[in-house]
Amino acid sequence: MLRLMVLRFFCGVLLLTPIDNLWALELNGAMQQGALVLGRVEPSSTVELDGEVVKVSNTGVFVIAFGRDAAELSHLKVLAANGDIEERELHIAPRAYNIQRVEGIAQSIMSPSEENLKRIRSEAAQVREARSQRLDRMDFAGQFQWPLLGPISGVYGSQRVYNGVPGRPHYGVDVAAPTGTPVSTPAPGVVTLAHQDMFYSGGTLIIDHGFGVSSTLIHLSKVLVDVGDEVVPGDIVAEVGAGGRATGPHLDWRMNWLSKRIDPQLLVPAMPEEK
Repeated sequence: MLRLMVLRFFCGVLLLTPIDNLWALELNGAMQQGALVLGRVEPSSTVELDGEVVKVSNTGVFVIAFGRDAAELSHLKVLAANGDIEERELHIAPRAYNIQRVEGIAQSIMSPSEENLKRIRSEAAQVREARSQRLDRMDFAGQFQWPLLGPISGVYGSQRVYNGVPGRPHYGVDVAAPTGTPVSTPAPGVVTLAHQDMFYSGGTLIIDHGFGVSSTLIHLSKVLVDVGDEVVPGDIVAEVGAGGRATGPHLDWRMNWLSKRIDPQLLVPAMPEEK
């Protein structure tokens, strides 16, 4: 049966929506590994991604994301308040990642002592707790900005080999800058972790943008805000450093949707070229 369609705008994107199904699922974002995608459904709907319930605002807005190694297919299910069900198979585009070799990492970082292992486990638990929150904020739906301008020295998804030993993939974007360079928040949010010196990441700051979306800023020389502080674009929240597993001063900006690590570069304009 031929269905009539109406043009609509959602988050600046032109969409086609069937007029006989005004609650139809709307998605805005690239379906690829590392991407954050905004969605909208009829208010009071239930949304599930691969069987997991997704938080939905009282206006029907929600957010989902796909990790570095997300499978080719993901299943999205929407149950409307009137009982209607809409299901979609989302095709997630794969990406090619770079291999980077990093030498000169201190042996104490590469092979931590038992005492340091206890510290590492404690700090990892603090990070998980901060990232597990689903604050009822919608800062994630606005525009993100670079927290620091400068040369990009590392990219999301690349596999790093430290002193010849393969490490975990890199989940952030690195921006090189001298120690002490001011760092601002990439979007409004609430500080959920402020640590002056973690074993692997040095000064570490996590800012929650709502619904499980958060930014993590690491290798900082100074953290200038406290847990519970609300921040807005333009606020200076930290200073660049080289703490933890780093060979030189830079900012490592990472983003999460709950436990999924996403690519910050997909949410900001291209880095301005130096003049």
